[in-house]
Amino acid sequence: MQEREPAELEEERELAERARAGDREALGMLLRRHGPRLYRSVLLPRLGSAAAAEEALSATYMKVVERFSQFQWQSVGVYPWLRVVALRVALDQLRARKREILFEPSDVERELDAAERDHRDAEVIEQHDLARARQRVEELLGRLNPRYALAIRLRVMEERSREEAAAELGVSVATFDVVLHRAMAALKKALASAGGTA
Repeated sequence: MQEREPAELEEERELAERARAGDREALGMLLRRHGPRLYRSVLLPRLGSAAAAEEALSATYMKVVERFSQFQWQSVGVYPWLRVVALRVALDQLRARKREILFEPSDVERELDAAERDHRDAEVIEQHDLARARQRVEELLGRLNPRYALAIRLRVMEERSREEAAAELGVSVATFDVVLHRAMAALKKALASAGGTA
């Protein structure tokens, strides 16, 4: 994995210093730089929908604005600290949600403990997060009836409409809703039988 350029890290350190001193423009630049990575590799895989991940990203930004004065510079940059904030937000959302989810709060609690000690480069952490999410989803879907797995892939992972997903399965929308409900119940059962770990 390619290391970040020293000049890029130095620029980020200067932005972080300005942001800690109350420069909102500098903080905005840092959030624009790292927000897409937080969204795609931390929030979306754990929360399972674009809407939930976007809401969590907004909450993450608010917490960062409130707490950036507490940030301490590390040689790997701002991303590991931002990732910890995003994981905390994801954990809060998972605890508040009642429906079936791919990551249980206990999974994210374990990740959060590890993240607070993680001082790797942002690119390395992102690749690890994405690979872990893909592995977890594929392993769990592999335990399901293929029809259930396809329903989840279409509706949850590919975010297809109910009508598109139903057409792909060759069923009515009402029947698809039943299949998806059963698929999510089977997925939750697979999660429980795995002890909440992939």
